[in-house]
Amino acid sequence: MRDLQKEILGFWFEQTKPNQWFQVNEDFDELVRKQFEGAYDLGRQGILDGWWETPEGCLAYIILFDQFPRNMFRGTAKAFATDAKALACAEHALKKHFDKGLPVIQRRFVYLPFEHSEDMADQNKAVDLFKSIKDDDPLGYDYAIKHKEVIEKFGRFPGRNKALGRENTKEEEFFLADPNNLF
Repeated sequence: MRDLQKEILGFWFEQTKPNQWFQVNEDFDELVRKQFEGAYDLGRQGILDGWWETPEGCLAYIILFDQFPRNMFRGTAKAFATDAKALACAEHALKKHFDKGLPVIQRRFVYLPFEHSEDMADQNKAVDLFKSIKDDDPLGYDYAIKHKEVIEKFGRFPGRNKALGRENTKEEEFFLADPNNLF
């Protein structure tokens, strides 16, 4: 299973570029799906829970359950179905101080499950975590603030409403009409 961890981390941090991570690109989404949907299915069965034992294992687990679903299942409820698994692993990684031994570019992904949560306490934690690496990742900190502001205003991410079968409020419809509001 360590080979699968290496495959995930090698793909994400060596074979792809940061500008691919957060953009909508159907070809990239399909590439992630082809390469990692099988691993995702294994992990949903609990087979990969042993990955929590190491910093690199936690990082691979978080990417598999937080980032990859957003690519593999974009626009569907399944894109967010394993957010709780990723968040639980991220919380464990922080308790074990695993994040401290990772390069900043990788720490960012340990912190993202907090930013992706619709819970205000998690949003506050995300801001604090990204503030701790702000000097090396100012954009990450800015995005943490933006995510928190959306949760403060709406209590949820309106950009997920359609996928999750939630009705938009009039205020959310106005918010979503602006193409700069991505979440």
